[in-house]
Amino acid sequence: MPKTALIVLLSLLISPAWSQTEASKAKSSPAQSRTAAPKAVKAKAPPRSEAVTPMGPDELAIADRVHQGRLPCELGATVRLEADAEQPGYFYLHGKGFRYRMHPVVTTTGAIRLEDRKAGAVWLQLANKSMLMDQNKGRRLADECAHAEQVAYAESMKTNPPPSLIDTTGMGR
Repeated sequence: MPKTALIVLLSLLISPAWSQTEASKAKSSPAQSRTAAPKAVKAKAPPRSEAVTPMGPDELAIADRVHQGRLPCELGATVRLEADAEQPGYFYLHGKGFRYRMHPVVTTTGAIRLEDRKAGAVWLQLANKSMLMDQNKGRRLADECAHAEQVAYAESMKTNPPPSLIDTTGMGR
């Protein structure tokens, strides 16, 4: 896939993250905006007194498609994604130095998106790879993470590439 097409695709996937961050900042009170964003949840599970939003049918359908288990990432890193046994639709994402409690968010692109809004973490699952991003700092925390199904899809893309995002046929060239 050409780099420009990949950049366009990633910018489309990431853009809802930035707009949601700005929208959530606008809704917060001035006192909340002065406090620093909390870091990732440490090894303990969140207290049950915490308000938990029940999942709708769309979110539960997304949760059913999430690849779970130990996922190897680039540079020898690994993450572990597991379902919260007590709350259907919620997941724990563990890695070296972090643990997030994620929930599905509906997207228009078809990508699977899990968020921990408190920590500003976003997990994006595409057909061929997954990545973890920090919305607050605007950087990737883990990239090229892949479940066995994603690895197989990536291999099939090499032998049978998808059509180009920017079709240049019929443009007088």
